[in-house]
Amino acid sequence: MHEKPFTSLLPLVQAVAPEIEPYLDKPFAFFGHSMGAMIAFELARHFRRERGLLPSQLLISGRRAPHLPRMEKDLSSLSDPEFLDSLRELNGTPKQVLENPELMQLMSTLLRADFAVCTHYTYRHEPPLACPIMALGGLSDREVSRKQLEAWQEHTSASFSVRMLPGDHFFLNSDQGTLLTLLSQELNRACPV
Repeated sequence: MHEKPFTSLLPLVQAVAPEIEPYLDKPFAFFGHSMGAMIAFELARHFRRERGLLPSQLLISGRRAPHLPRMEKDLSSLSDPEFLDSLRELNGTPKQVLENPELMQLMSTLLRADFAVCTHYTYRHEPPLACPIMALGGLSDREVSRKQLEAWQEHTSASFSVRMLPGDHFFLNSDQGTLLTLLSQELNRACPV
């Protein structure tokens, strides 16, 4: 909270990559939800370009394919009341946080920076990744449709699948057991011990 937050994805990836690289000496997979999906995707492309490394599996959750046009509005520049209303609508921030003005004052800068990262991301074409991609989505997600998830298939020359789970954009919070079982099965299939 004392560091300047990132508002652009590529500098964020460049900062994260050297921190995780020492752990990539064995089979690894990347999982990311929403903004994290973009980070996971760009990290996979970064390590392919810079080190010739690929994850054994890229697990994307709650995010449209990166080459699709941006549909969401720029939440980072909304007024405080509009920003708070948008956070409530997304259903990803705990009610206790939203109802605590002091905590929201602390979190608002970080949350706005995260939304800026998503809003200002520009996809740059590269060849598809040679690792399997699984895209996950919520059946009631109003932010990301199944069709937008299916478009991730363009970003792999390996296998691809889509799994839809009960819940909204933050389906990963509503049924963690099902999600963790599914991820475990996929990881065991991609990286058998």
